[in-house]
Amino acid sequence: MKQQLLGVDLAWHSDSNPTALASGELVEGVLKLRTIEVGLFPVNQLMRHLSAIDGLSGVAIDASLIIPNQHGQRPCEKALSRVYGSRGAACHASNTTLYPQADSVALSSQLSREGFQHLGQAKWQIECYPHPAMIEFFGLDRRLLYKKGPVAQKRAGQKQLAELIGHLISSPVLPLEIDPDLHNYFDPAEIDQLAGRSLKSNEDALDAVICLYIAGLYALNTPGLVFGDVETGYIWVPQGSKLADQSAL
Repeated sequence: MKQQLLGVDLAWHSDSNPTALASGELVEGVLKLRTIEVGLFPVNQLMRHLSAIDGLSGVAIDASLIIPNQHGQRPCEKALSRVYGSRGAACHASNTTLYPQADSVALSSQLSREGFQHLGQAKWQIECYPHPAMIEFFGLDRRLLYKKGPVAQKRAGQKQLAELIGHLISSPVLPLEIDPDLHNYFDPAEIDQLAGRSLKSNEDALDAVICLYIAGLYALNTPGLVFGDVETGYIWVPQGSKLADQSAL
């Protein structure tokens, strides 16, 4: 059975920072990356894209979807940081003081109204966090460094991430096939030409692909840990370093 899945790298402030989406199909145990969209802004524009995907069954979103606390960190953020903080993958704080009208909560609420249940089965949405997920399915000692620092460092980090994503084609758990029209996002020569907004846009695209892969793992019912719960907020993290072909990494 074919499942239509979506990965969303959601910007915290969508009026000034863009969001990226990666869509794909899970067919007979293979995840096929079909499209990447970058530079999306308001939540209603995101919902139009989501609504246009016929038969969408699952969405993995890198953003805080449930924020009931007024101050500090959510319990799930504290719990995840205790496990992954020493490996450079701790969480930032999410609360209603910092984000009184978070786009992520608005998007999640709209998805809920359309039948996407948190941590559901047939039609679902999950909050994910790429850094600890990549530590798990790539078997990394620490999170990848591709978001901050000098341009050369960010390019090098993106190239490393792009190479790792390419190796997922041989994953014994969930092979990832990339549409040939999308190879420019993963081409080291292309990445070396990027700077400024274009480099950030490519980073967003790669993050969205990771979110899509997390969605694929969740759809396959692969082992995972739920930090937190649907009342106070949660983060789903896949478990196991054998998800990627370690001989290729």
